[in-house]
Amino acid sequence: MSRLVVLGGGESGVGSAVLAKVKGFDVFLSDMGKISEAYAAMLDKWEIPYEQGKHTEELILNADEVVKSPGIPSTAPMVRKIAEKGIGIISEIEFAGRYDSAKKVCITGSNGKTTTTSLIYHLLKQAGLNVGLGGNIGKSYALQVATENYDIYVLELSSFQLDNVYDFKADIAIITNITPDHLDRYDHKMENYVKSKFRITRNMSSDDCFIFCSDDEITIRHLDQIVMKAQKLPFTQKEEVPQGAFVKDDRMIVRYKEDECDMYLQELALGGKHNVYNSMAAALAAKAMDIDNEAIRSGLATFKAVEHRLEKVLSIKDVLYINDSKATNVDAAWYALECQTRPVVWIVGGTDKGNDYACLVPLAQEKVKAMICMGLDNTKFHESFEGIVPEIHDVTSAQDAVRLAHDLAQSGDVVLLSPCCASFDLFKNYEDRGRQFKEAVRNL
Repeated sequence: MSRLVVLGGGESGVGSAVLAKVKGFDVFLSDMGKISEAYAAMLDKWEIPYEQGKHTEELILNADEVVKSPGIPSTAPMVRKIAEKGIGIISEIEFAGRYDSAKKVCITGSNGKTTTTSLIYHLLKQAGLNVGLGGNIGKSYALQVATENYDIYVLELSSFQLDNVYDFKADIAIITNITPDHLDRYDHKMENYVKSKFRITRNMSSDDCFIFCSDDEITIRHLDQIVMKAQKLPFTQKEEVPQGAFVKDDRMIVRYKEDECDMYLQELALGGKHNVYNSMAAALAAKAMDIDNEAIRSGLATFKAVEHRLEKVLSIKDVLYINDSKATNVDAAWYALECQTRPVVWIVGGTDKGNDYACLVPLAQEKVKAMICMGLDNTKFHESFEGIVPEIHDVTSAQDAVRLAHDLAQSGDVVLLSPCCASFDLFKNYEDRGRQFKEAVRNL
């Protein structure tokens, strides 16, 4: 019996352990931290041995293969020891892909991937297909391969999830865009991060489709350097393309093979220039999956926004509160500010990932009346925006941030939580940050 060790007891790790159990492996799960009650209960239910709060070498270094959760860096001491012993390290995505014959639509990118993934899932589901949603969103892909039966998966894949894929293959791969993010995990080298994203195109054949933003310079620069067999389908807001998607006269036009689908931009459920890109990518994926034009139009018109992504929470005394907690990098915050038409009280802050805020300065100057920094160390925000934004305040909780925003905002303003940073200094994750923000707004 082959021994499989799983490192990390979160959604990805526990899903992998269940799949290993179902497939007859001698499986063991180890987590340096504390495993949540829900995941511990799941491991108990499947009778999977595990440990928490430590890594016991003799129980780990006897593995034939190790599945590493995406949150664990390759520089972690135990990961280094596993590699030194020559034990193969794979990701949950690679492991689950071995046991899955479903068609896979895979989405990565620095920004827009959750919205694009959710849009594609919505389009395929509305069209009546038997489709699962997973990866970096919802239930773990491995758990679904172990316990469910879908014809198609729509998978959001982060660069960390792609780092340890080797034989996994997407039928349709999408890169929404590439901007500097997570450089702390990639030796502060942009090239390493870009290569990681492009792993989504590994093993693709001429029957497969690669969908990408041709307005994104970094994507194009890298695309020119690699040989790819897959059909290339660009989406752009700058020019007309023979195959792919583009914008013309207030309409989005999607061309695939001999077919063309068009839709007025004002009919799209999601507003803002960045969401036009997301809608084009989703429509192209749907066309490549043979979804008819009417179903595509209807799906793009009826989609409900993703939680924590420019999510309108409440309007109180004509002040609109928006939860964009998922904006964990500079580019995402840029999109959020860019689509605001009212004066902004901007809540920012968290764990800095080596960010450069220079590109936000012109937007902040034009739109932001006050800034609230919600983090343990806000020095960089003060250095970047003092003299640009009329007033900057510091707080250490979502409740204090919302109360202060309420005091500063006037009728007709927007209070925008779009933090630019990871959430790990004050919150469990960006969802926790977003929910605490929403709760504080409802308590006003």
